[in-house]
Amino acid sequence: MSPRHIALLLLPLGLASSSVLSAASPLPSAPDWKLAQSQAADSDIAGWWQVQTSVVREDGWSLWCASPVIDEEGRVNLLVSRWPSGGDWEEGWRRHSEIALYRAETRALEGPFRYVKTVLKGDGEGWDAAGMHNSCIRKVDGRYVLLHIANDWKGGLKGHGPNQRIGMRIADSLEGPWRKAGKDGLILEPDAWCAGSACGVNNPAYVRAPDGRHLIYFKAFPGPRRQGISMGVAVADNLEGPYRIHPTPITANDRHIEDGTAFIWGDKICLITTDNQGMIEAGGGLLWISDDGIRFRPKPLHAFHPLRLYLPNGVPPGAKKIYGNETKFERPQMLTFDNRPVALYLPSGTSLDGDNGTEVHLLRLK
Repeated sequence: MSPRHIALLLLPLGLASSSVLSAASPLPSAPDWKLAQSQAADSDIAGWWQVQTSVVREDGWSLWCASPVIDEEGRVNLLVSRWPSGGDWEEGWRRHSEIALYRAETRALEGPFRYVKTVLKGDGEGWDAAGMHNSCIRKVDGRYVLLHIANDWKGGLKGHGPNQRIGMRIADSLEGPWRKAGKDGLILEPDAWCAGSACGVNNPAYVRAPDGRHLIYFKAFPGPRRQGISMGVAVADNLEGPYRIHPTPITANDRHIEDGTAFIWGDKICLITTDNQGMIEAGGGLLWISDDGIRFRPKPLHAFHPLRLYLPNGVPPGAKKIYGNETKFERPQMLTFDNRPVALYLPSGTSLDGDNGTEVHLLRLK
C-alpha cells in the first residue's frame, strides 16, 4: 500500500476526513479496501487480515480484553483486563483481574503502547468486589463509557460463574474519575431466557444503534445447567438504562461461542464472536450480521482464523501454552472508523515470547 493511501485514521473523530493523509496509521482509501463497502460484506473476511504479534505486553502480567478507543489527540487507547501472571489462571482472572489503561505513544494502530494507570480494581465490597474483567470501552455523546464484568466472590472460585454481572462506568476523561452508572454501577444481571444462568451475564459488547437505542450484547446460559450457551441482547432508550433483556437469544449457534464484540458496519449491526468448537473453523471467529441489532442472520460468516494460520513461520519453538487451545484468539475487540471495521485487538492463550503472561495481538488489513 502506497503512502498516499494512508488516511489519518487517528485524528479526533470529529475532525477526521478521508482527504487528510498521514504516514501514521494505515486506513486504506475506499477504492482499495473491500471493507469500505456501504453495507456489511456477504462474504468471509478471515483472509483479509494479517497479524502483528505482541503489540501489548507487560512483564509479570497476563493481558486480556484489549478494547480500543480513539482519544482527543487521535491516539489509540486500550482498556485492558490484566492480572499477575504465574499463579493459578482461573483464580487469577476471576478474582484478581483489574482494568488498566494503555496508550499508544504514536498514532499508529500497533503502538507502541505503554501502561498509563489502573482504572478499575475490586475493593472487596458489593456486587463488584472482585474480578474487574471483560472491558468494553466506547465514546457516547462526548463521554467515555466503560462496560465490565465483576463478581462478589462470596462463593469463591466454585461459586464465581453464576455471580458474574455487567457494570457500567462513565467518565469525561479516559484517566477518570469513573462514575458508577445508576446507583451502584450494576447495569445488567440475568433475567428472561437467561434467569439463573450458570455463568451469570458476561462478555459485554455495546452499540449505539442508528435509531438511538442502546444495545448491550452478552453471553449467558439458559438456566443453571452449563449447556446451550448463547449470545443475548439487552435494550434501553437511555444510556444508563433500565436495560430490558430480549426474550430470546439472538444467535443460532449449535455449539459453544463467546467473546462478542459489536459494531456498526455501513447500515448493518454486526457481532463477531469466537468459534470455539467449529461452526466454521474451531479456534477462529464468526461474523454475525443484523439489520436491526436484534434479528441476526442464522448463518454466520468467517471472521478470522486461529493465530497460527497468520504466522508465516508457524508458532515459535519457544512459545509457551498458558491457557486453552494453543492458538485460539480470545476476546476480539474491534476498532472502527466511519462505520467501517479497521482492526481487531485480541489475545491468545499462548505466550509467543515464552514468558508466563499472555499478550495482545493485532489483526489489521493486509
